Amino acid sequence: MKSATHSPRASSRRFLAGLLGAPIAQSAAPAMHERAAEALDLRCHYQLIEVAGAGREQLKMLLEGVRRLGFAGINVTFPYKEAVLDLLDELSPGAALIGAVNTIIVRDGRLIGHNTDTTGFARAVTPLVTASPHGAVAVIGAGGVGKAIAFALAGLGIPELRIFDSDHAKAAQLAARLEGQAIASATPGVEDALHGVTGVVNASPVGMLPSVGTPVPDNLLHAELWVADAVYSPLWTPLLTAAKAKGACVMTGRELAIYQAADAFELFTGLAPSIAELGMAFDGVMAKRYAASSSPLPPHALARGGEGRRR
Repeated sequence: MKSATHSPRASSRRFLAGLLGAPIAQSAAPAMHERAAEALDLRCHYQLIEVAGAGREQLKMLLEGVRRLGFAGINVTFPYKEAVLDLLDELSPGAALIGAVNTIIVRDGRLIGHNTDTTGFARAVTPLVTASPHGAVAVIGAGGVGKAIAFALAGLGIPELRIFDSDHAKAAQLAARLEGQAIASATPGVEDALHGVTGVVNASPVGMLPSVGTPVPDNLLHAELWVADAVYSPLWTPLLTAAKAKGACVMTGRELAIYQAADAFELFTGLAPSIAELGMAFDGVMAKRYAASSSPLPPHALARGGEGRRR
């Protein structure tokens, strides 16, 4: 595959986008993209393409539909961020380096893969990183989003990454892929990953509804950590609730969701969306979800990046 070197196409007044993955019924992406478009006097229809257990041939057919049906592009989420790689015509340099795609754009009939999880997470986590001591960070999960987050942290100058995944081979592969970007190692357990680190990021699906688990035992959390979670359903995962109770700085999945969407929207249209409009759309989805649930915390409470104790 060649690296992508295209320029964004000029935006039309209406465009079709979507999200491929499963489960995605609770996604805030349609609301964010459609509101951002409206603020720019565009019309967007954002289609959820929920397909569970798709194999290579089914994914190939789905992507052929994206190519032929007039999509500007689609986002890709769990579990297909790595599975789509060799079904695309081209990869951006970043996506090729990371080995995962979360955004596919259609240009002149070609499907081109990008990774806005990396750029989005870098924008989201910068306040936490700059306000914290310079030290190692643990990444829990080495799948598609874990890869993106690890490369984002390396790009921000994190000197050492400790990677844990229940599939140790995946963690080892990610550590090897990071060679030349940062010192990285695959750890045999979560406790090893968190030993002496400054921060920890959950890049696994543990804690995402309907899961009520946590990837990090409470006894490993303390006030000197910053803790971020890529999960935003629920916004306050068991991990973040426990970390906040210990006095740690925390970041919900809100910022990653907003900033990766902003970067994807710009790839789809060639136009930079309003971060404020994306944020309001996201918060509106969370507020409706809270109103229909018995969550002990409203979705806006401490939802911004870097909340908690400041150093």
